[in-house]
Amino acid sequence: MRAGIGYDVHPLKAGRDLILGGVPIGHPVGLEGHSDADVLTHAVIDALLGAAALGDIGKLFPSTDPRYKDASSLALLSTAAEAVRKAGYRIVNVDSTVIAEEPRLHPHLHQMGQRVAKKTRHEQPSPPRHRRRAHQS
Repeated sequence: MRAGIGYDVHPLKAGRDLILGGVPIGHPVGLEGHSDADVLTHAVIDALLGAAALGDIGKLFPSTDPRYKDASSLALLSTAAEAVRKAGYRIVNVDSTVIAEEPRLHPHLHQMGQRVAKKTRHEQPSPPRHRRRAHQS
């Protein structure tokens, strides 16, 4: 068994959609990035690639490559998950935490888990677990 840890952060940017776990979240600002800037999915991609010793998201999907401009991070996740399987590994569990002051993500967590599960084709009977945490003042 191998385990990976993924982490991602993007700055906020007005005029962009906020996408987390492949789910559009109604919010006045989104995240800046070359693709759709889905930090949750990017962290999952990095965790999967790291566990399989396949590098990181920047190696597989460089931001200098115009093919990935505004790309769906779920599509990138599907490609990364296939690379992990081709390397001889199975995706058994995905667990993640989103740290954000706002917006409220609880209404979207189930849908996020379903979308990530579909793209990773992981082998657990339950969808990936995602949590939200906010900084405590």
